[in-house]
This record gives sequence, structure tokens and C-alpha cells, in this order.
Amino acid sequence: MVTVKVDRLPVSDRGRIGELYLQHAVAAVRLAYLLTGDRAVAEDLVQDAFVRLAGRLAHLRDAGSFDAYLRRTIVNLSHSYFRRKRVERMYLKQARAMVEPGDARRPGRSVEDREVLWNALGKLSERQRAAIVLRFYEDLSEAQAAEILRCRPGTVKSLVSRGLERLRVEMRGEVR
Repeated sequence: MVTVKVDRLPVSDRGRIGELYLQHAVAAVRLAYLLTGDRAVAEDLVQDAFVRLAGRLAHLRDAGSFDAYLRRTIVNLSHSYFRRKRVERMYLKQARAMVEPGDARRPGRSVEDREVLWNALGKLSERQRAAIVLRFYEDLSEAQAAEILRCRPGTVKSLVSRGLERLRVEMRGEVR
């Protein structure tokens, strides 16, 4: 019989991570959902983020910065998710080799049409989507979003501007 030793968090840290989960899980799942567009993936990313951060609680200098660490971890995990899926998407794209039926970009559709919006969001780069979600949904300042995305505030402005323009083009159904 093989015995595996499992490192466990001290009791005080287990209680602390539980409290942090109760405080931040709903908002974290919402952020992950907006980044990925998939509820199940969002929940998995949030669980992974909490697991990763649980080991770092002892090293967290400022308890108030947990929000930023959690957001950054979720953004990083979503990037990793999309990197893994990129190969799969390319394979499926090549396998289909024909135009998808039923173009959802017909003129006259409203901005509120979720399907069109999700399709348009899905066509943005990961960084553009992350910048838009952090700025407009999470209501973070450019500086806060820049810190999470590890770039300059000017880069966030550029990502948001270009992302919004691309959304407008996609939602209008214009061909580039």
C-alpha cells in the first residue's frame, strides 16, 4: 500500500480561504463568465484560482489586495484556457471547410441581442475582451485594469478603444 502525504493548510488559513470564497466567489464567477462566456468553465476557473491563491495566503501582505490577486489569477487562467482551446478551434475550423449556415449579422438587429453580442465578444482578442470586461463590467479604473493586465494605462485605453470599435463593426455586420 502506497501512502501519499498531503500538505494541508493550517486550520486558520482554511477558515480564511473559506471566508474569502464566500466574499468573492460570486463576483469572481461573474468576471470569469464574462471573460469566457461559459458558466461551467467560469466556475472551474474560479475554483482553480482559489486553489492557487490558497497556498499564497500566508504571503499576502495586504488582505485588501486579495481582490486584485484574484482578478489577476482569473484573467491569467482564462488566457491559459483560451490558449489550450486555440488548437481545438483551428482543427474544427479546418474540418468544417465551409461557411457556417445562418449568418447572425443581419442588418436591423438590436444591440441587446445577446447572441450577436456574444458572437462579437468572442471575436475580440483575449486582451481586448479582458480590458472591456474589467473597465465596463467590473468598473475598474484604467490604472486598476492596467495593473491586472500587466500593462500601462495607455495600453488599456487602446485595447478598450479598438475592442469597442471591433464590437461596433461586428454588431453592424460590416465586412472588414
